[in-house]
Amino acid sequence: MPLSFPTSWLVPDWPAPPDVQAVFTSRVCPVGDAPSAAPWNGFNLATHVGDSPQAVAAHRAALKAALGARPVFLEQVHGCDVAILEEGVADGLLADAAVTTHPNLACTVMVADCLPVLLTLTNGAAVAAVHAGWRGLANGVIEAAVQTLRSLNQSNCLKASAAYATHTTDLMAWLGPCIGPGSFEVGPEVRAAFMTVNPEAAAGFVPLSSGKWLANLPTLARQRLNALGVRVWGNDASTAWCTFSQPQRFYSYRAQAITGRMAACIFRHHGEPTTK
Repeated sequence: MPLSFPTSWLVPDWPAPPDVQAVFTSRVCPVGDAPSAAPWNGFNLATHVGDSPQAVAAHRAALKAALGARPVFLEQVHGCDVAILEEGVADGLLADAAVTTHPNLACTVMVADCLPVLLTLTNGAAVAAVHAGWRGLANGVIEAAVQTLRSLNQSNCLKASAAYATHTTDLMAWLGPCIGPGSFEVGPEVRAAFMTVNPEAAAGFVPLSSGKWLANLPTLARQRLNALGVRVWGNDASTAWCTFSQPQRFYSYRAQAITGRMAACIFRHHGEPTTK
């Protein structure tokens, strides 16, 4: 049964297993939570952007209450490391993706233009959240997360679980909001980083007269996921998903360098749903 989240947040529309819950926050605060002061204006969840620590702590507490699960925040560095979250894990692991099999422990990534990718095994046994900026995406952060999920699914502890014994082991992904292809201007070195790996990445770039390119993160991510045999839902690269063009709803680093961060969370929910 889906949980009830604040209406300003985005809940993935995908056929995830019943006990897998996911959500993408916006910069709009839930009812009862005070927004951060300018220039963060809203529901900022990041501690590294200059916002008041007290405000961020209050926002994180509100997120935890809404989830009915503990969000685990990473120290993201645009790399490809994947953290496997165990019970009692502390925030601040150096990684750009998180995977867990534990219930009520939310894999969480923060974004403000980068692409959040949420993953689940179709048997519901493990979930993952991925921070896919262009560097991580080009260098294989999605592949690293998928490999980790599939390895966990093949482990003895999951094989022995009677609850999942009759299910398939496929993966599904949901792409959240990010900077759109009409706004993400990059240099030729960014395109080259993708083309070196896969010439079909050309479909994710449109040339500009300046010699730069417009990059399409959702298209590039879908290419990677499709090549891995992962079914994809969510961000179709339309304006409705663009963080840059909707400043009242989303934080965007490209639009405003000093700004907040939103969170994409996914977890295995056990227990009574939280109501709001």
